[in-house]
Amino acid sequence: MTVVGLTGSIGMGKSNAAAGLRLLGIPVHDADKAVHLLLGPGGAAVKKVGEEFPQALVGNRIDRKILGDLVFADTPALRRLEAILHPMVRRSSRQFLYSAARRRSRIAVLDIPLLFESRGESTVDVVIVVSAPARIQRQRVLARGGMTEEKFLSILARQVSDVEKRRRADFVVRTGGHRGETLRQLERIIRRLRKRPVAGIGSTCI
Repeated sequence: MTVVGLTGSIGMGKSNAAAGLRLLGIPVHDADKAVHLLLGPGGAAVKKVGEEFPQALVGNRIDRKILGDLVFADTPALRRLEAILHPMVRRSSRQFLYSAARRRSRIAVLDIPLLFESRGESTVDVVIVVSAPARIQRQRVLARGGMTEEKFLSILARQVSDVEKRRRADFVVRTGGHRGETLRQLERIIRRLRKRPVAGIGSTCI
């Protein structure tokens, strides 16, 4: 099975690319969704995160907005949060890959927003980077509720640049145009990947 890492900077259209891959019949594990479940009502991370950030604990869940405000400009706090969440997300990814392998999937995708930032590219066989012109990226991000120019620039500063991500990618999907063109790009990539020799769970060791 070929394990694909799907990534891209904020506002580049990665969610639409992930939806396109699912439309093509490719199983996709969403790291952000896994975090939502971990922090949601009764989630596996609620107790540990609540102990570390009690202000964010609301009943049996973690308030993600409060948590985000607590760690946004506090790098040590962010590192403490990542130390709790990252192992749990990796465990979820492993379970997903084993399930995909049992179903004899030839390709499985790990949707990981911070793939390069977390040095996760070595855990996948192929990397797809989703990219769009900076002007479109900015428009998309600033249209989100609660987003400001300052916050946007701060997020960009913590991410590997789009130029560097594209340089390190095996495939680049451009999302600045029509959604149908994005899907056609993904179709071409999947056709190429399906021609690869099939191994076990790939080289992944998450």
